Amino acid sequence: MLRSLFTHAIAASALLLATASTLADEAEPIHHVSSEVCSNCHQEIYRQWKGSMHANSTALKDPIHGTFYEMVAGSPTEEGVLHKASGKYPICLQCHAPNAALDKRTKLDAKVAYNEGVNCIACHTMKQYKGIKGEDGKLQLGIQAYELSDKLQAPIGINNGVNQLAAASGDLFGGAGLGGSSSQKPNPHLGEPIIFDGQIIPALPMEANPRLIKSSDACMGCHDQRDNPHGVPLCQTGNEYRDSLSNVNCLSCHMPIANGIADHSMGGGHDPAMVRRALIFDVNAEPNGDNLKTTVYLKNQLPHALPTGAPFRNIYIKLTAYNDQGEVVWQNAEGHPAKSDPQAYLSYAITDDEGMPAPPPMATKVGDDTRLRPHEERELVYEIPAEGVALVRGEVFYNLLWPGLVKKFSHLPTELTDPVMIAEYEQTIAAN
Repeated sequence: MLRSLFTHAIAASALLLATASTLADEAEPIHHVSSEVCSNCHQEIYRQWKGSMHANSTALKDPIHGTFYEMVAGSPTEEGVLHKASGKYPICLQCHAPNAALDKRTKLDAKVAYNEGVNCIACHTMKQYKGIKGEDGKLQLGIQAYELSDKLQAPIGINNGVNQLAAASGDLFGGAGLGGSSSQKPNPHLGEPIIFDGQIIPALPMEANPRLIKSSDACMGCHDQRDNPHGVPLCQTGNEYRDSLSNVNCLSCHMPIANGIADHSMGGGHDPAMVRRALIFDVNAEPNGDNLKTTVYLKNQLPHALPTGAPFRNIYIKLTAYNDQGEVVWQNAEGHPAKSDPQAYLSYAITDDEGMPAPPPMATKVGDDTRLRPHEERELVYEIPAEGVALVRGEVFYNLLWPGLVKKFSHLPTELTDPVMIAEYEQTIAAN
């Protein structure tokens, strides 16, 4: 009985290995490989990535991007969609769905790897950064900005060459101690398909490429600068970063090491904790005759603008004075301060030819840019009537959308449209 079971197990394994060998000969393109394959071994990294904006970057998963995509292109579940204004393949997909862009496909639910957005393969097959401008001077964005490889690109790679040389030379100890126990495990990165938990994992050969994978070049294809069809800069984090003259790379903040691995949740503008950490904020109120001279202090700790990325992200400050009953006796603005106290509104304005606010695809001019520049310190000064004031409170709010877009995009979930408090400060005022 045991011999029969053992024989069947051996036969099943042989069949799987034969099937794996056949699949290796008929392997699909590497950019069709889903991150679900990677999750078999890299479980924690997969869990982090799954909750990231990279994993939710397509028009099927990101409601804000999806809204704009349908405006300028069409449905993300249809094939053959073209950019409405230019009649060309939608450039948005070069960043938001790079695996689909490589195939010039627009039906994003046609393959799992398309709908995964910026998945494991999309980043780890980038071999060399070519820059976002081609030889003809035209922009080459997203996946177009890279020379790609059919091998996975890694920060370290598999450095077992000495071990192999020792084993091949007849070393008495067979290279023991050089490769470690992990070198003995089935590993698709060694170039052959493997069987793992009864599944066939395709060969995913890997090589070291620290110059790209451990540098900001890995980010700049999508996060450098993106102009709309009228040449108006939209996303321009790369330019801001270069202007800061900082030597700190993107990964230091957005992929810090925790528990021995780089954090693949890659927090950014959609992560309130990241935005809170970016800003130093306090309020100082001092007697000045019948007033309180109140100074609001802001410091951007980032090597790029705050906010950055999508042009409709904005920040505003609310400053309020209360009496000893907790009643409001003064405030810098009723509601949003964009019109009544513009110094308290930090945003990047883009307009039409008449200078009126315009959505990113239609804007023809750059308006006022009141965001905090890289590492900028700024003070806003207010004269608050001192009579009856017991406490001054400052609050800073961050919003993913301009106020006008919040009203226009009423279909979006409130967690994307509601402002998020990212800083607060209170000062008690001594009674005279």
